[in-house]
Amino acid sequence: MHLPRLVIAGLSGDAGKTIVSLGLVLLARRRGLSVAAFKKGPDYIDAAWLGWAAGRPAHNLDTFLMGPETVQASFARYGLPEAFNLIEGNRGLYDGVDAAGTHSTATLARLLAAPVVLVVSPAKATRTVAALVLGCQKLDPEVRLAGVILNRVSSARQEQVIRQAIEAATGIPVVGVLPRAPSNELVVGRHLGLVTPAEHPAIDQVGDNLLSLVGGGVDLEAILGIASSAPALAPPPAAVPRRPAAGPRVPIGHFSDSAFTFYYPENLEALEAAGADLVALSALENSPLPRNLAGLYIGGGFPETHGAVLSANRTLLADLKERAAQGLPIYAECGGLMLLAEAIRYEGRRYPMAGVLPFEVEVMPRPQGHGYALLTVDGPNPFFSQGTRLRGHEFHYSQVVLWGEPPPTACAVERGTGCFPGRDAVVAGNVWASYTHLHALATPEWADGLVAAARRYAGGLR
Repeated sequence: MHLPRLVIAGLSGDAGKTIVSLGLVLLARRRGLSVAAFKKGPDYIDAAWLGWAAGRPAHNLDTFLMGPETVQASFARYGLPEAFNLIEGNRGLYDGVDAAGTHSTATLARLLAAPVVLVVSPAKATRTVAALVLGCQKLDPEVRLAGVILNRVSSARQEQVIRQAIEAATGIPVVGVLPRAPSNELVVGRHLGLVTPAEHPAIDQVGDNLLSLVGGGVDLEAILGIASSAPALAPPPAAVPRRPAAGPRVPIGHFSDSAFTFYYPENLEALEAAGADLVALSALENSPLPRNLAGLYIGGGFPETHGAVLSANRTLLADLKERAAQGLPIYAECGGLMLLAEAIRYEGRRYPMAGVLPFEVEVMPRPQGHGYALLTVDGPNPFFSQGTRLRGHEFHYSQVVLWGEPPPTACAVERGTGCFPGRDAVVAGNVWASYTHLHALATPEWADGLVAAARRYAGGLR
């Protein structure tokens, strides 16, 4: 399988990987190439921007969540032959879950035999940058560093000295040099990362600015040559075809609007494959849920920044509470949990929500949970058998505010934060609300469980 590919990595977070990746994808498309984009690690926002730039959904590749064979199979499935496949790394090149760098961007590059282009931001340094690049080159010889892009370069002299030093010490070519750019002309950050494409007020101008910045500073021909130099991949072992569980197809809704954007494409695909007819809904519209829904999936997002609009939608919120009381299976993650709470407290204001769950949530100035999560299902719930192990991730600034005893939960937390000390996944009838996000390729039981619950509900079994 010839899948031209490269990994965009950095020395650390905030090196400029996303800006470079988006610019390269846009440049390749302007050249007339088909492009597939991928994001290393569990990440919704960068993946959404990559999907916007590529004109097709971007997919995540994560060895912790999925395991190496599933990552290889996913890349083979969604990669484009004889095209341009870009994988954006996360954090620093060798940063993983431990001192050995397990599950790092370097791990992924080795697994996919993908050459790496390293983005370096050389603030107040010249030849020392060459030492850093040389260290990355020598730390793991199986990781092929094929190019360097200098980002936020202050002057022509700094560029010249760094370029000469890197190429003399490592033999790695500098294939791009980008100046400092005003952040308000590119993608804008906030808590949880970047403003999502769905919320950006001037997204077309962002595209023009990225094309101008990256197009004026990178050697696109050299970068495409690096991608084309990646060796052919052996086809991964054929996966067993997914067979939907016996039963009728059932309508399952999901909120798809600027307040709720955190959905892995594979999760929606898995629901359809398991027997769901997906119904896209908007929580920003003040109307009741469709009466024929047999289930509801509420992903994460930024309900707090839409608090006033959501709180004013009393028809929708009242219907959510009523349908939950009637036994509608509802699977809610993070932002979905916040929508189902009594209220969201954010920036000194209180926004009443659906009141399905007996607590409020407060958005704090700092992350309250961030990283991979490991859960064991040990309590009754509508979706998973007890004893099921769940591998997921969480990234939330909100925390639960209780005024009484904690409600029932379904999972013991072995790694992560959860809703309460050592616990996650609040259960209320057929409602599951957790801070942990799951990926369908890592947890195939998830889609089957949600569709099975929807079939029971549609069949009159509450």
